[in-house]
Amino acid sequence: MIEKKQGPLRGEKLPPQHIAIIMDGNGRWAKSKHLPSTSGHQKGVQSLRKIVKHCAKLGVNTLTLFAFSSENLSRSNDEVGLLFKLFLSVLKSETKKLKDNNISLKIIGDLSVFPTEIQLLANDAERGLSKNTGLAIVVAANYSGQWDITEATKKIAIKSINGDINPDNIDINIFEEHTALAGYPKVDLLIRTSGELRISNFILWNLAYSELYFCNTLWPDFDEHELDIAIESYHSRERRFGGRNKEI
Repeated sequence: MIEKKQGPLRGEKLPPQHIAIIMDGNGRWAKSKHLPSTSGHQKGVQSLRKIVKHCAKLGVNTLTLFAFSSENLSRSNDEVGLLFKLFLSVLKSETKKLKDNNISLKIIGDLSVFPTEIQLLANDAERGLSKNTGLAIVVAANYSGQWDITEATKKIAIKSINGDINPDNIDINIFEEHTALAGYPKVDLLIRTSGELRISNFILWNLAYSELYFCNTLWPDFDEHELDIAIESYHSRERRFGGRNKEI
């Protein structure tokens, strides 16, 4: 069982309530060790287990993971097939562990590109874990931020046509209610591994005032200590959400 933190001690800072991670560098990790790309993805799953366990222990509310972007479909058929198989394998092997540790799961993105078996397993996993009250894991699969915004716009447009929403009343809050992360805390901290300095079309709407942290560590080497360093960096910043520095 995952040990869950009981709460902060006096003077101890709370962890970010919502952490999002772009898990990048599996292929480069494998290449650097002269291994097939499958080895990098498999080692990346091991890193993910460590980070999930550590987030639950720290008391993080939500962990959102960029597992498979819409742009990944442009990769070779062999690599895309591998990613599909790995996703299926993880769903099969990890769902019971998540249930035993009171962790919920939501998968966002256009799952229609996945084989039927993966779609069914994803739906079953979400339903089976929906009543868990601990760490919430959100997995973005065949997802893009632009797709998310477009889908939210479609939903609002349909409701407006049907008379369910007055267009004059549409505001930021209503729009946000129709995005994939509706109902979850705002993203406090985005982490990207592997040294790339971009957000690659990930949860664009939800990163408006998130703190961004980039590190050179490849995802298969990212561990609890690396996460602690990222959180320490987060705590060193003054979050103003568009306001002025308190000293000005």
